[in-house]
Amino acid sequence: MMAASAITVTSNANLKNIEVREVISADLTQLIALEKRCFASDRLSKRSFSYWIKSTHRVFLVAECDGQIVAYGLVIMRKGTRLARLYSIAVDQNIEGKGIGRQLLLALENKTVAAGKLFLRLEVEKTNQRAISLYQSMGYKIFGDYEHYYENNGDAFRMQKAIRQAAQFDRLPSYPWYAQTTDFTCGPAALMMAMNSLSHTVLMDQALELDLWREATTIFMMAGHGGCHPIGLGLAAKKRGFEVNVFINNPLPLFTSGVRQEVKKTTIELVENQFYARALQENIPIMFEDFDLQTIKTALSNGSKVLTLISTYQMDGYKVPHWITITAIDNECLYLHDPSVPEDHATGFDCQHIPIALEDFVKLSSYGKTKLRTAIVISKMVVKE
Repeated sequence: MMAASAITVTSNANLKNIEVREVISADLTQLIALEKRCFASDRLSKRSFSYWIKSTHRVFLVAECDGQIVAYGLVIMRKGTRLARLYSIAVDQNIEGKGIGRQLLLALENKTVAAGKLFLRLEVEKTNQRAISLYQSMGYKIFGDYEHYYENNGDAFRMQKAIRQAAQFDRLPSYPWYAQTTDFTCGPAALMMAMNSLSHTVLMDQALELDLWREATTIFMMAGHGGCHPIGLGLAAKKRGFEVNVFINNPLPLFTSGVRQEVKKTTIELVENQFYARALQENIPIMFEDFDLQTIKTALSNGSKVLTLISTYQMDGYKVPHWITITAIDNECLYLHDPSVPEDHATGFDCQHIPIALEDFVKLSSYGKTKLRTAIVISKMVVKE
């Protein structure tokens, strides 16, 4: 469970010369003591503090007065996106009424903007009206909640702010999110999100997730279970009553360049050929051409949904093909739902409407040595009278 991002207080005293600065290793002991004073539960551990002090994908500031740390704020970054998260903030009551909470949060926002992020998210306990009021006064908006989020079973609001005024989160559409339950079912999870957003009769559960995987997988990958093919996912969507268009910028086969065993390569090619033959029988348009941002924008504006394959290298350093669902696009960012929850996140809070700069998306959506780019556009079935 994560530390609460709430402004918490403990005692009263007169303080002067408060300085907000970068955290250093020597702050560890004082940070642990402050954490114990501020939080009865959901505390960051000594190990967590040590990790984040050394980490590079964060903004970590402390407020110091006369050699004593009286507040800290920690923002963590998601690599490859324009999203950041206020992971924890604590303010000692010694500086109550001096505006240090606002000052510290503004400093965190400025540092986060300087790191190239556009949005800052946080969670706050619903009963912490003082913190909620501060966040709202600074432009944060409630866009969801979590039940029993904290160790004390307290509920949390989810809040977000466009810290650089490039886009407005409240304009983003309501879009279902589903966490994949296995390492190899990102494609089915992404497809379920798209289908459910078009028709609530599609139930997002593990049974359907695994059914879709069995229907769309190419059997083998370079290691482990096979991943899902764009034509296979298109066939699965068509089977459930949706119109489908598939874009692929490479000729078949798509996933054999890194497969060393000939039997695996042959099997993948056979499955791909079967998918292609069935797609032709089902009159699914397969465009062997690249897609661009305008294609995505037009599809979304027409009410269609878009899935695309990305390389996770920009996010986690691993060159793994991964399916996501695109939820929206504006003049600066493309937004996506990622079905995979990172290991350092207890929930899918940071996996929804992830902002990706438009100039970064082409690199993100290009996989492997062949620079494979593929997308699936899904629409409601048109009923002819």
